[in-house]
Amino acid sequence: MSGRAGDEAGLGGTGRTGDGTDAGATGRDPGTGRPVRVVVADDQALLRGSFRLLIDTAPGLTVVGEAGTGAEAVEVARRERPDVVLMDVRMPEMDGIEATRRICGSPQTAGVRVLILTTFDLDAYVYAALRAGAAGFLLKDTRPADLLAAIGVVASGEALLAPTVTRRLIAEFTRRPEPDRTLPRELDGVTEREREVLVHIARGLSNGEIAERLHLSPATVKSHVGRLLAKLNARDRAQLVVVAYDSGLVTAPPRP
Repeated sequence: MSGRAGDEAGLGGTGRTGDGTDAGATGRDPGTGRPVRVVVADDQALLRGSFRLLIDTAPGLTVVGEAGTGAEAVEVARRERPDVVLMDVRMPEMDGIEATRRICGSPQTAGVRVLILTTFDLDAYVYAALRAGAAGFLLKDTRPADLLAAIGVVASGEALLAPTVTRRLIAEFTRRPEPDRTLPRELDGVTEREREVLVHIARGLSNGEIAERLHLSPATVKSHVGRLLAKLNARDRAQLVVVAYDSGLVTAPPRP
């Protein structure tokens, strides 16, 4: 759990949330003041125990369940309806991608946010996990403080894409066939300014960075992001990245 610095903890490598605000290490629910409820899903009991101990000792966070398989993760999520599921990818019976798809796709657990635990050798899973509804990714060797901060970021409704994950996502789109250059109907209602904001989101910029690029206030950018989420029926910022590339609005750089 040691090694990577804070550039893996937030969107755009700033250690900040998608709104450009600081990502705190704890995260009580802003509406109720109760602790953020977490389920830990990993097939290694030792890792589950380590994560549980770390999370339970952090103010504002509590573990309400564990799962050793993808199927168990779905079952526990339906029973406990946690705020966040910390989800490993490689698990028996059902992998973390399918478990994420079932959790995010079910009305019963629609409010549950999934934070994927990944390693550098899982490039092929990044795109699939975002499509399945994952709110973000965290490297398994992330520092403990950054893990706690990441859980708080995701629980607050923000997406979490570290710079290395964003680069891998772009690489995955590079491998895919070129999309139809005619933008899909789903972008018809998106204004030119909103498209500009969407392009910068897909490039991994935070709201604060987008505000600087477009000479807007952070509040205005936040409003544009909110409208994009509504118009494109996207759960979070991570899915906006997928829409931007799927639509052909943003293209990956050519392979060398």
